[in-house]
Amino acid sequence: MAGKVFFSVTMSLDGFTAPDAVSVEDVFSPGGQDDPRVQRWMAKWSELQAWLFPQRFFRENLKLGEGGEEGLDNDIARATYERTGASVMGKRMFDGGELAWPEDAPFHTPVYVVTHTKRDPWERPGGTTFRFVNDGIENALLQAREAAGDRDVRIAGGAETIQQYLNSGLIDEFSITLSPVLFGTGIRLFDRVDAERILLDQARSDASSRVTHLTYTVGKR
Repeated sequence: MAGKVFFSVTMSLDGFTAPDAVSVEDVFSPGGQDDPRVQRWMAKWSELQAWLFPQRFFRENLKLGEGGEEGLDNDIARATYERTGASVMGKRMFDGGELAWPEDAPFHTPVYVVTHTKRDPWERPGGTTFRFVNDGIENALLQAREAAGDRDVRIAGGAETIQQYLNSGLIDEFSITLSPVLFGTGIRLFDRVDAERILLDQARSDASSRVTHLTYTVGKR
């Protein structure tokens, strides 16, 4: 039986999943670190994701060292990883990750990148292979489903890619980790979603001392 298609993201209280867009080359280049725009971006991004950085599973998966926190947040981070048999992401997310991920990229499963750029598969140590899909989100998902088998497919991001899958009726459920920060401006998760076509049912709510994890199933109106 095929698994579910889902996404799981951290979001600010006012609905943003990332600060205002800046060039990924600026964010991850040595010269960019002195740019005030990049410094503001990094500060806001770090505040948004502050719940995740101390978790034991996150630290182990990115080889950041031993130890770390355990508990609800750690369990959810681990469960999200373990249910995922393949991932789909957009080109912008990949471009940033290619500069930032360690050599042993943290997915350890096939990843399908929706892009207009033609490129041979990029195989990394530890079981992650990036494949570049040039003919749309549906074909990327078809390939990801086949690779995932009976496990789930995660739409990893960014927001625009998630919106495309939501509007196409291809998402079964999603989880939002609501972080107690306010951005004011940035990239909104639901900015271009056709709300008249989507029906949500809250399936679960889990709160830790840091964040609140909300899970919804997705139907059609």
